[in-house]
This record gives sequence, C-alpha cells and structure tokens, in this order.
Amino acid sequence: MEKLVPGLEGVPIMESEIGFINGLEGILEYRGISIEELAEKSTYEEVAYLLLFGKLPTRDELKNFDQDLRTHRRVKYRILDMMKCMPENGHPMDMLQAAVAAMGMFYPARDIRDETQRYWSTIRLIAKMPTIVAAFERMRHGDEPVRPRDDLSHAANFLWMLNEEEPDPLDARIMDVCLILHAEHTMNASTFSGLVVGSTEADPYTLVSSAIGALTGPLHGGANEQALKMFQEIETVDNARPFIEARLAARQKIMGMGHRVYKVKDPRANALQGLALKLFEAKGEHPLYKVAQEVEKIISERVGAKGIASNVDFYSGVVYDKLDIPIDQFTPIFAIARVAGWLAHWHEQLKNNRIFRPTQVYTGSHESPYISSEQRS
Repeated sequence: MEKLVPGLEGVPIMESEIGFINGLEGILEYRGISIEELAEKSTYEEVAYLLLFGKLPTRDELKNFDQDLRTHRRVKYRILDMMKCMPENGHPMDMLQAAVAAMGMFYPARDIRDETQRYWSTIRLIAKMPTIVAAFERMRHGDEPVRPRDDLSHAANFLWMLNEEEPDPLDARIMDVCLILHAEHTMNASTFSGLVVGSTEADPYTLVSSAIGALTGPLHGGANEQALKMFQEIETVDNARPFIEARLAARQKIMGMGHRVYKVKDPRANALQGLALKLFEAKGEHPLYKVAQEVEKIISERVGAKGIASNVDFYSGVVYDKLDIPIDQFTPIFAIARVAGWLAHWHEQLKNNRIFRPTQVYTGSHESPYISSEQRS
C-alpha cells in the first residue's frame, strides 16, 4: 500500500530553474531575481524572455523578441468568426480555452522537437492571447474587434484593444506590472496540468488550453473574481467583521486569503497593494479598498497566527476594477500573463521529458460477482 499524499502537497515532481518560492519568508524569484526588483525595473516582454530563455536579454535580443511579438498579434478571421458564434453571456475563460485549442489547427506544431517551430508557437501564444481576450470583450457587446497596434507595448496594446482608447502611461505601466506579477509561480495547478499534457508530447496549443482550463477554477485563477465579489457583498467597512466572523464560524473559505505555499503575506499582494495606492493617488480611491483593508485586518487578527494572509488575488481585482476592466476578464488577464510561465516550463520539460503516470491507492472491493440485469435491485 503506497502512502497517499492528497493533492500531491509537498511532493516534488520535477527539477526546475525557472521559479523559486520561500513561503515562510514571502520570497518569490524568477530565475533568481526577486519579484520586487522585476516589478520595479522590468517589463513583461523582458520577463517573458527571462523565463523562456534563462537570462535577461541584451538590448538586441529584447528588441528582436519584442518585434516578433508585435508582428504576431493579429488573429485569423476564422478564429474570430468562431468566437462570434459563442454565447455572449459565456465566460471569457471558456472562450479563451476553446480559441487557444483552435489555434493549433491553424498553426500546426506537432513536431515539438523542432526548435524553430517551438519558438514561433511560443511567440504566437503570447502575442495572440491578449488579442483574443480583448476581441471577445468587444464582440459580446456588439462591437467589432479593435485591430492591434504594433507601436504599443504588450500591456498598452491590450488596454487599447479593450476600448479603442490609448491608455495613459500610468494605466499601461500598472497593467505591465500586473502581468509581471502573474507570469510565473512554480508548480501550481495550471502549470502542473500543462506539464501533464506536455509530457505526452502534445502540441503547445493543447498544453496551454489545458492549463487555461485549470486556471478557470475558483481555487486557482478564478479567485480574483470571487474576492472582488466578496468585497461587493460586504459593501461597507462596518459590515466586514460580522461577514468574516460568520464565514469563519461556518468554516467557509475567504477568497483571496491563504495559500498552499505562503505562510506570510504573498509578495505579489504587497506589490499589488502598492499599485493600487499609486492608481488611487492619481484617479481617486476605489470605494471597496477600505473594505479590503478591513477584511485583511480581521483575518490577521483571527487566523493570521495560522499562516493565513492575503494572496495575489486579494488586491488584483480592486486594481483591475479601477482600470474599468469587467470582473469576468480578471482571470483571462491572469492567463495572458501566465502563458509565459507555462511555456517556459514546457521548454524546460522537453530537455528530459517523461510521461506522467502516478499511481493510486485503491479502496474498492475485489472478486465481486457479475449480477445479471434480472437479479439487480
């Protein structure tokens, strides 16, 4: 009888040089560089290169990589036509998963050992996912998609495509940092899902589609939507304590709080809170920010000693909402960022791939007789 480890908690399943977490001290690094330093000094394009290729790019390397991304933002009209047939009230994550899977039919990449094919598949996925998300947001409101612009950065172009208004530098920079903060987080559920699919030598579009499916869940990427909805339900600071006390008494999850790895405040939550303050200083405070602060204070008082603190989802929704981004687009933005991390792990996996085949602990019966249909009750 093998030892059962529910959820594979704490079980190493592969070696990696990409991301590092120290959950006791609140440390997150990409390729050895702290997330705080990257959020302050870098761009999403540079971070994507770092994750994928193992080093910060030279000026020429970054210029070429960025140019490749800019020139592959457009999406095939048949994919857009497929998206127009999807229910306008459907969740954007379901649309994104389907559209990314469909991309594999338009850009076949079955030979995953071909480095050139891998590179251009990587470029297409990173470059086109923001276009797909923004296009669907406009389509479901009866508007035509906005053509991507080659003269804007990755983050600024995404905001442009959402509403056909050139974003101010602060909004663009805040979105850029949000993408950096969400780009990689070691062996989480969506990365693991992608690697399981990748271990079968499936193409990268299938891999990313499966990772998007895992990210959809409210215990993973979908938590940012649920956190903001919780703040909306609480509504006022005075309502926060009775609401949270009732949830704790009923042993219900507080969205945006707690993490399987971090036992202190998530460093990404600190960074997002800082972004929120910069945004509020320029454009006025979000009405629910004080509610979020009060919830964080109550949780710290009540269960902080148990290692429960705010995670990346806690403040991200408030930031996105202040940027006038619809609530059900929060998780697709997470996917737009995390695709770089998913693909970095895929590239690493292919160096020494082995198909995942875990075992199980069987708890059923043995030697059970077959009972004919006439005798079954």
